[in-house]
Amino acid sequence: QVQLVESGGGLVQAGGSLRLSCAVSGIRFSISDMAWYRQPPGTERELVARSTSILNTNYADSVKGRFTISRDNAKKMVYLQMNSLKPEDTAVYYCNRHPPSGYWGQGTQVTVSS
Repeated sequence: QVQLVESGGGLVQAGGSLRLSCAVSGIRFSISDMAWYRQPPGTERELVARSTSILNTNYADSVKGRFTISRDNAKKMVYLQMNSLKPEDTAVYYCNRHPPSGYWGQGTQVTVSS
C-alpha cells in the first residue's frame, strides 16, 4: 500500500525559506523517480521538481535557482528546500512518483505573504 506523507509547510514572508519533507512507503523507492508537485488555488496540479533514480534533477522554470530537491534512499524520504519564496509559490505541495501514481497524500500547505 502506497503511503506519501508530506510535512514542513507553513506561512512565511516573501524572501523566506521552508524545507518540505515527504515520507514514502509502499513503493520501490530507490529505483523510482520522485517529484514534488504543487497545486495553487484554483489551478491544476503542476510539476515543481524531479529527482531521478540516478539522482539527476529537473526543475520547473519558475523555481530554478530557488528550490532544491533531494532524497535519502535509506530513509525513503524526499525533500524540497525552498528559498527566496514568492507569493506565487503559494500552493499545496505534494510528493509522488514521476510519472505520478494514482494515489496522492494529503499535501502540505505553503503560504507566502507579500
